[in-house]
Amino acid sequence: MTSKLCFGLVLAILLPVNLCIGVHLNAAGHRLHGHVQTHAHGHVRRSSLEVVKQWKVFTYNFLPHAPVQDVNFYNPANILSTGLAVMNDRIFMATPKLFAGVPSTLSWISRGEFDESPVLNAYPDWSYSTTGRTDFNCSDLVLVSVYRMRVDSCGRLWVLDAGISRSLEDYEKTCPPKILVFDVKTNQVVRRIDFPAGVLRGESLFTNLVIDETTAKAGTCDNVFVYISDTVEPGIVVYDSVRDTTWRVTHPAMYPDPDFAEANILNDRFVLMDGVVGFTFDPQKAIVYFQPFATDRIFSVTREVLRAGPIAINQVLPVKLVGKKSSQGISLAVSPIDGSIVFSPVTETAVATWNPITNEQHILAQDTTHLQFVSDMTVTEHDRGYVYVVSSKFHRFFLKNLDKEEFNNRIIRIPLPGGAKAAVAQFPQSYQTSSFPGLPVPLTLSNYYQLTNSLQPKAISHHALDNGYFSRPSGTSHPYEFENAGIINYSLKNPFNNLNQGESFPPPKESRNQDQYSFLESLAESPTHPTSIPPIFYHQRHVRNVKGATKH
Repeated sequence: MTSKLCFGLVLAILLPVNLCIGVHLNAAGHRLHGHVQTHAHGHVRRSSLEVVKQWKVFTYNFLPHAPVQDVNFYNPANILSTGLAVMNDRIFMATPKLFAGVPSTLSWISRGEFDESPVLNAYPDWSYSTTGRTDFNCSDLVLVSVYRMRVDSCGRLWVLDAGISRSLEDYEKTCPPKILVFDVKTNQVVRRIDFPAGVLRGESLFTNLVIDETTAKAGTCDNVFVYISDTVEPGIVVYDSVRDTTWRVTHPAMYPDPDFAEANILNDRFVLMDGVVGFTFDPQKAIVYFQPFATDRIFSVTREVLRAGPIAINQVLPVKLVGKKSSQGISLAVSPIDGSIVFSPVTETAVATWNPITNEQHILAQDTTHLQFVSDMTVTEHDRGYVYVVSSKFHRFFLKNLDKEEFNNRIIRIPLPGGAKAAVAQFPQSYQTSSFPGLPVPLTLSNYYQLTNSLQPKAISHHALDNGYFSRPSGTSHPYEFENAGIINYSLKNPFNNLNQGESFPPPKESRNQDQYSFLESLAESPTHPTSIPPIFYHQRHVRNVKGATKH
């Protein structure tokens, strides 16, 4: 049979009339779940993913006499994960203080743990948690609220602390934002970065970060740039570790679009006016891709532009419109295999890739149960053929109609196109161990709860569907002279307009007419010459080096 699936891609798939749900057991006795379901109206629900871990509600390895009966200290209905970092022996999870009752904002689980829903361990220990405490200063080594964290090539964990408690309730500014860098071999802080007041705004909320090591010296991870998203006061904060300086840039593309304030996930509708939050970096093209939640667009800005320093008054940051999607989304990643953008539109409950150079598209997974709200995704050096995502029922948390008898948080692994042929580069042995006593050995692949890959993702070139989605500026060999990404030609079909807009999932809103194009639409136009922004000043700041770490 031939079915027009979500994302508007026509795939010829031979399916039996009666499909069975298979349940198998792996060598450890765990369930391997697999399903492909054909609905009455002919639409196909498909999955090509592995459930690593899943929880109905989070439980913790609490200290003795912890006030777990106090809902302000521990309220399972208020805890969801928004970020993850995957290493060879552990997975780190961020559980920000969106509401009261989050006992630890940064935790870890062992990858060798066979339990489907393991308890969370506070990282590095409970002394870093501020929940239920008044005996701490903001200058102490504490973590208030972490949305996301990243691992550098030296195996160090960069943790971004927003410093805001109960951001969806009373928005308490508990401490200024900061970054703590952990050596995961010793679980000690080796560097602390405090952001100066000059890069903060009234309600700043730092939610995401990417580490740019493209010009770092071999053998060191301190010669880097870090790009941080401010979601509530939209902008990008840049940290230069060599100069030990910080500055801020902003652009209208980083702000939420009121037309996309309302999101729809399985008929649960909610309003979330979040600015720039989706964030990823392509080291090969030296491009940062970003998106607000309340938008249908993905934008980009080059590394050189961000590194040039703060821009002058009345000068506009040269941001480019990369493409449009079918619905809102948070998480972004770049495939290390072919540079494709990995994204997850929330209405379609799916994960897909799109190559802005070749226009090749892949539907990696679409699942109304497991991919309802993907808040973070990451690729790792030791598992290059896969993307790890963290999904939750955020809309249920947000609307306060959570069912604690259902699985509400998941860590999922999804194969990338071409991933089977990708070389698997293991972390050096020194990064595979830690000082945690009795830590299990690194996980083997048989420890996943696998959803059978009954329908393989298929690639469809734009030549097979249409005459083309993009056009190139006349007289140039690349879409942009300084940015190797596609441009939008509104006289032709756009891959992000068509993506996900098949019979199963119609577009949530009507396309804008020509006379309705906003300023953001004009960002698709190619500049005549590359834009150069000279630096004008820097905000000098102080970095505290902890426990004898050397300042670079």
